[in-house]
Amino acid sequence: MYNFTFHVPTRIYFGKGQIKHLPEIAASGSKTLLVYGGGSIKRAGIYDQALELLKGAGVEVFELPGVEPNPKIETVRKGAELCKKEQINSVLAIGGGSTIDCAKVVAAAAMYDGDAWDLVINSKLIKAALPIYSILTISATGSEMDDTAVISDLGKNEKWATAAPCMKPTMSILDPVYTFTVPKKQTAAGTADMMSHTFENYFSMEVADVQKRLAEGLLKVMIKNGPIALQDPENYDARASLMWASSHAINGLVGNGCSPTWPIHMIEHELSAFYDITHGEGLAILTPVWMEHILNETTAPYFAAYGRNVWDIREEDDLEAAKLAIAKTRSFLFDTMGLPADLRAVGITDETHFEIMAEKASPSGKKAFYPLTKEDIVEILKKAL
Repeated sequence: MYNFTFHVPTRIYFGKGQIKHLPEIAASGSKTLLVYGGGSIKRAGIYDQALELLKGAGVEVFELPGVEPNPKIETVRKGAELCKKEQINSVLAIGGGSTIDCAKVVAAAAMYDGDAWDLVINSKLIKAALPIYSILTISATGSEMDDTAVISDLGKNEKWATAAPCMKPTMSILDPVYTFTVPKKQTAAGTADMMSHTFENYFSMEVADVQKRLAEGLLKVMIKNGPIALQDPENYDARASLMWASSHAINGLVGNGCSPTWPIHMIEHELSAFYDITHGEGLAILTPVWMEHILNETTAPYFAAYGRNVWDIREEDDLEAAKLAIAKTRSFLFDTMGLPADLRAVGITDETHFEIMAEKASPSGKKAFYPLTKEDIVEILKKAL
């Protein structure tokens, strides 16, 4: 296990009715920027409830609506400009990971004199951020409890992750009831997203025993509760389990002290940058293809251990156990969860951008769990088509 620092300062209020703690925002000042996506938070009543609580606490609310599923830098710039103009003291995101990611970079850009995109491509420039608060409405990215944000500039076909300790939310409210109305497509994609976060930490040449067992436990929770949430959207225990598992998949609990390299995400970010597809769907499509592409005598024991400890596979031969584990993963994502099984299903019908996508992803690919060349990435994309 490598040396690491584990620091998660986010105060979590988990469970029914925890929005009552929202007035704590007042401790950060009298003005907040409310960041959200479409109209779902208004239809669910969260918007009105939040405004009432903030008004009662004497907090003036400014709004940044319309955050995109893959948040755009233009929206971030708009929010940062508003924060500077109105001397806003904090940023409140109500929504899923995209909304929280946008809020994080808005909060950092509000404290930066240059262009917000600078902070996306060079996280070392992030020195400070306004206090960030969130009310989570979709279980997926874990952004409510980590320091990372992913922002796109679709005009350049670029999508990058940036991170800084000051972008960890000060407080996040996690009420599973708020996820009851999440559509099946987003529930499935969110489950794939949190599974991918766990995979990216788990499949590493250096994973300590504690982190391995934690990751396997999280995966079993996701595999059990994802289908339940699909079939019974208001099953509180299933929604609560997914929500809490999602947070821990990426807050450092299973990755710190190990050597994760996130190869699937770096390929999917290129897909989203060029085609603006749903992140979780892209991850689901790529994951089994990546597993099959890198399966060999070196990697077989890792996939076999996954199969035995997560899927209860009893095959003794590592290569055969690995093949069964990959087949189980594929069946779960595509048959059980109903996610799109290939790139054609999400509207990508040709190889037009594969070379440039692979070129941009390959520097990170060379550092992966099993190193990927540009040619490997092109082949993975072709197999996913």
